[in-house]
Amino acid sequence: MVVIGGGPGGYAAALYGAAAGLNIAVVEKEKVGGTCLHRGCIPATEFLETAHVFRTVAGAKEFGVLAEQPSIDFSVSQARKQKVVDQLWKGLQGLMKQRKITTFIGTGTLAAGNVVKVDDGTELHGSHVVLASGSVPRTLPGFEPDGKLVFTSDEFLMLERLPASAVVIGGGAIGCEFASTMSDLGTQVTVLEALPKLLPGCDKDVVDVVARSFKKRGIDVHAGVAVNGHTPHDDGGTTVTFGEGEQITVDAVVVSVGRRPLSEGLVDPGVGVTIDERGSVTVDELMHTNVEGIYAVGDLVATPQLAHVGFAEAIVVIKDILGEDPVPVDYGRVPWCIYCYPEVAFAGMSEEAAKDAGIEVMTSKHRFIGDGRALIIGETEGLVKVIAEKLPDGKAGRLLGVHMVGPWVTEQLGEAYLAVNWEALPEEVGYFIQPHPTLSETFGEAVLALTGRGLHG
Repeated sequence: MVVIGGGPGGYAAALYGAAAGLNIAVVEKEKVGGTCLHRGCIPATEFLETAHVFRTVAGAKEFGVLAEQPSIDFSVSQARKQKVVDQLWKGLQGLMKQRKITTFIGTGTLAAGNVVKVDDGTELHGSHVVLASGSVPRTLPGFEPDGKLVFTSDEFLMLERLPASAVVIGGGAIGCEFASTMSDLGTQVTVLEALPKLLPGCDKDVVDVVARSFKKRGIDVHAGVAVNGHTPHDDGGTTVTFGEGEQITVDAVVVSVGRRPLSEGLVDPGVGVTIDERGSVTVDELMHTNVEGIYAVGDLVATPQLAHVGFAEAIVVIKDILGEDPVPVDYGRVPWCIYCYPEVAFAGMSEEAAKDAGIEVMTSKHRFIGDGRALIIGETEGLVKVIAEKLPDGKAGRLLGVHMVGPWVTEQLGEAYLAVNWEALPEEVGYFIQPHPTLSETFGEAVLALTGRGLHG
């Protein structure tokens, strides 16, 4: 098997396939690990952890710890980020070598007959080929990134110091993470989002908590506005125009308007692999393209752009190659984690989505203000919301979705994800004991309440 792209989708296919005994080559133009490891979730989450430590030290006196008020040297965080990235990268390289995966550094192009041509002249032939070239940040006309005034995630994650003020264009997951990081570390942040609310696709009750937190922390959010352009100043900074002639002058602009598939030049025209008008390779539920023996996974296809979805798709591919009757990825129930402060995590339908699908629902909401562990750690902002199907007898049926916002919810999603994907009933989840005091008790209480009998609320 030949894999084009060494990011999460590509290296997962290689590792999982090699563990099953397949002979595998990977073509990667830069470093294995891809966007997620080098210019995505790992660096972004490291900076968010810097912000978390900063907040903790700033509030230490509440716990009787008499620390000086902190200041930030972002270059140290940048160096620590790179140390984390390099350690993971070396570990991944070692694991691939251990499993006898051959890596070719270069740009790969799929030619006819399952041949992959590398730009150094090497030609590789695979009985199967996996396309996993990933994605790159989308840009906006007039906001071309220069690494000095206008940044995408690629440039932002390499900064040695943060700007005093910034506009973040885009209030989705990436935009909210960048806004949260910068605001916590002293940057004056304005978020401009074209859609009517932050975090499109998230449950409204969750979004409301994030919006209130952002407002309380001085993050200025303008939703439902178009961004019209910007005018750089000779002495630094720029004036951004948005909405109905509104303007704001800032030191930097961070463009966070999503990512597009990196499919240009990936496939020779004569091969016949179908690529849609948005640049995504078209696949079926088992990740087959329309050409025999050719698969595509990860950000290259029109599925949720999440590293762990790439992992899951890669496993589907290998199982299919091995004839092991793979189960397709259920994209409506994958886990989502957003690492801004407060954190957001969810799996399954939002209340709005369930109602739009014509499903009658019952919901249960429990706030962290009533959770002992949340009070102990001093982070009571947020809630857990459980959406269940309403049965004809008026009782709560299968769990359709669980949506969380608050302290460490990205680490609490596991049991909620399992419950949603097993289509568990509230009574079934209610049999499981939640340890006390823990943050996860809030999920347990929210589900228990759907049985008609709760404990603390």
